[in-house]
Amino acid sequence: MHVSLTPELEQMIHSKVETGRYNSSSEVVREALRLMDERDQLKELHKDELRKKIAAGLKSLEEGRYSDGEEFFAQMEAEFEEEIRIEDEQAVLQRSDHN
Repeated sequence: MHVSLTPELEQMIHSKVETGRYNSSSEVVREALRLMDERDQLKELHKDELRKKIAAGLKSLEEGRYSDGEEFFAQMEAEFEEEIRIEDEQAVLQRSDHN
């Protein structure tokens, strides 16, 4: 398999190999693909969790159990911001692990 990369990506790969953490360009690409797959799996888990929350919310609504809309959206926004904070922290850790 042959892959065309931009000069910037080629330099990034060479830099990773030069650190000594990777023995070859192939190892760098395999690790990048593994991380991308891991990220995709996490996104799918988040989607599944969201679907479950939506289903639970619809069930509560059908049963006549619901809360104030503004309160609900404030809670959802807080949860969303927390998820973003965690993802940002993970991204920083991954970058520092690879440098």
